[in-house]
Amino acid sequence: MTYWLQELQQKRWEYCNNLDVAKRDSRTSPTPSDFSKGLVAKDNIDLNILNPNVSAEKARNVLAVETAPTELVGEQAACQPAPIQQSAINFSLKQWGTEIKNSMSSLRSGKGNSENRKSVFYTSEEWEMLDPTQKDIEESMALEERRKHASEGNKGVSSSAFPFDFGRIPYKARRPLKEMIGSSKNRNSSDTSPIEWNSGNGNKLASEMQLKFQSQQEELERLKKDLSSQKELVRLLQQTVRSSQYDKYFASRLCDGVPKDKLELLHQKDDQILGLNNQLEKLNLEKDSLQQEVKNLKCKVGELNEQLSMLMETIQAKDEVIMKLSHQLSECEDNPSSQSGTANSSMSSSFNKELQELDRLKDNLQGYKTQNKFLNKEILELSALRRNAETRERDLNAKCASLEAKLCQIESKYLILLQEMKNPVCSEEQSPAHDVITRLLEDALKVDSSEQPEQAFFKPFLVSEHDIYGFQTVPEDDEEEKLVAKVRALDLKSISLTENQEISTGVKWENYFASTMNREMICCPELKTLIRSGIPHEHRSKMWKWCINLHIKKCKDSTDPRYFQTLLQNALEKQNPASKQIELDLLRTLPNNKHYSSPTSEGIQKLRNVLLAFSWRNPDIGYCQGLNRLVAIALLYLEQEDAFWCLVTIVEVFMPRDYYTKTLLGSQVDQRVFKDLMSEKLPRLHAHFEQYKLDYSLITFNWFLVVFVDSVVSDILFKIWDSFLYEGSKVIFRFALALFKYKEEEILKLQDSMSIFKYLRYFTRTILDARKLINIAFGDLNPFPLRQIRNRRTYHLEKVRLELTELEAIREDFLRERETSLDKRDLISDDEEDS
Repeated sequence: MTYWLQELQQKRWEYCNNLDVAKRDSRTSPTPSDFSKGLVAKDNIDLNILNPNVSAEKARNVLAVETAPTELVGEQAACQPAPIQQSAINFSLKQWGTEIKNSMSSLRSGKGNSENRKSVFYTSEEWEMLDPTQKDIEESMALEERRKHASEGNKGVSSSAFPFDFGRIPYKARRPLKEMIGSSKNRNSSDTSPIEWNSGNGNKLASEMQLKFQSQQEELERLKKDLSSQKELVRLLQQTVRSSQYDKYFASRLCDGVPKDKLELLHQKDDQILGLNNQLEKLNLEKDSLQQEVKNLKCKVGELNEQLSMLMETIQAKDEVIMKLSHQLSECEDNPSSQSGTANSSMSSSFNKELQELDRLKDNLQGYKTQNKFLNKEILELSALRRNAETRERDLNAKCASLEAKLCQIESKYLILLQEMKNPVCSEEQSPAHDVITRLLEDALKVDSSEQPEQAFFKPFLVSEHDIYGFQTVPEDDEEEKLVAKVRALDLKSISLTENQEISTGVKWENYFASTMNREMICCPELKTLIRSGIPHEHRSKMWKWCINLHIKKCKDSTDPRYFQTLLQNALEKQNPASKQIELDLLRTLPNNKHYSSPTSEGIQKLRNVLLAFSWRNPDIGYCQGLNRLVAIALLYLEQEDAFWCLVTIVEVFMPRDYYTKTLLGSQVDQRVFKDLMSEKLPRLHAHFEQYKLDYSLITFNWFLVVFVDSVVSDILFKIWDSFLYEGSKVIFRFALALFKYKEEEILKLQDSMSIFKYLRYFTRTILDARKLINIAFGDLNPFPLRQIRNRRTYHLEKVRLELTELEAIREDFLRERETSLDKRDLISDDEEDS
């Protein structure tokens, strides 16, 4: 729980510290590295971020409870298998009351299955005794002696501590007695029995006696070693004395005239006797040691037999006590109103309650300490957050005061203007209001420049020179157009500020990416709905690339990984007929976007590379005006190779054949299909156009050819492209109809063909509410089956081909007639004559 509380604190701290940041980069974001990869990735987002509060960060580290969980939590804990109920045989003497209660629940009649009704104290597992070491025997004897001392100091207590324990081992498994004695020793040290709880002095005395006994044993061993060394020294001295006596004796005999050879023989015999005596002494010593060792072994065997019998008696006594206590516990549970039969059972139950109460109090104490520490940290953190909130409030108040002052200045200027306009003005003199109007226009047309310092908390102007996509917000040439563009930019800013208050779309995208973190994305209704509502700016690169791979994965996988580089290299090295036209159109692609505004712009070279590579891939099309704008939009969010495959997807997958060829056959067919849909979905508007004989395909043709580039505002354009790259060309029909439906009432009010045509040329730039347009395209225009569009394309394709065939026949007849007619030949121009 402490871990989760700390995580909640961390999340709150991150959220509160990022309130002033328009774009938060959460540390748990499922797509931290999915920011834009195209040209817009290199633009700095216009944000004003407050410096972090160092003192507040330091205060959070004063009282840190725990930095990491002690056990598995979160996703790791969720991946673990479900907990299995522990076997009744694995119980602890410390909590024997609870565990015997749980074990006896399976022994009651009518409860549990047949296996659970078996005794929990005897199993079918094998027992096996292995020979202990001398150290193990000494430890066990010391524990037994300590137990006896404890039992002598606590007369009258019915229960007793059993220092020895056996582990039940699976079949054909061996458990040495060393492990058993070790486990019993741990049990005596950790799971303290009731007697040891009441005999603290006895345990202390036993430990002192044990230490004295060990020190005396060490002293005895040392004395034995000294004695053996002294004996060896005496033996060596005796041999030295004997040898000296023999030498003296031989020397005296030699002086008396005894033959020398006899003396040498006697000397050899004496050496042999001396060696045999030494061997005899060694053998006697070995015999004594062996007899002593046999005696010790017999003693050890006797001790082991006694210890074995004692252990068996101990186990039997344990089982009898446990069975007795279990029966008493079951009787107490069955008859809660009955009193305990003996004084011993009542003492035991009260003692166990005291132990449980002591454990509970210890846990509560630890819990209160942890809680106190956490609450102190909470107080410090809330104080820091409160100070941050106060600072933020002061800054917002300053910003509000500055904006109110600016608003007052604007209102005063407009009041002066109204006053001047009210006064009569002579026609010969210049109006006094002219200067006021000029100053107002100059102030209104000011925009943020990238060269201005960004140290202030807020911007003095709401409109920047370029939007986040790099498009120019206010043109530089026409004064009237500049004012209209500024009004449009302010309206867009107002709509975006209103939409930012509703974060449901962003939250849905984050939730979707979190759900697909460990698996691949697939087409589904949820994803389709999210894409139709618009992909967030920070995820657009990833999603566009995914949509392109979705449609062209098979074709892309069948090509070489360096396919794009190979095409580009061939186009640069060899003669390309489309390269001249490509160079002419580069600077005319998107002159109002800073990434393509000059020959040195970064986007120009990328645009050139993609168009040259495509012209080499598809020589049937080569290059067509309109492809440059498609690539330019793709490069804003994609790298060169991905933009190349985006163009391949649009031209070769989404659009029909001959859409971008010289005849533009597919584009002409789509215009006729669109007229059919207009008559079906918007009959009043279609009749209005027919009444004034207005061919609106002159306007819509470019919509279809370049997918609304330079026809709608940038925010709406990229939302259209989001759906277009996912669903295909049907989206173009939807949004083309939605644009007309959006302004249907305004168009119906126009009553002459010139005013209608003039209005149609610019009306799409006045549509700013992307949400309303999307609702019309994907809601009001339903049903919108793709099969219907395909059928009508097939129908009109035959008609257009027939018409083109007829036109070609008329053209050939005209050329043939012109060649044969001398009178008409005189009318041929010089250029035609040269050709």
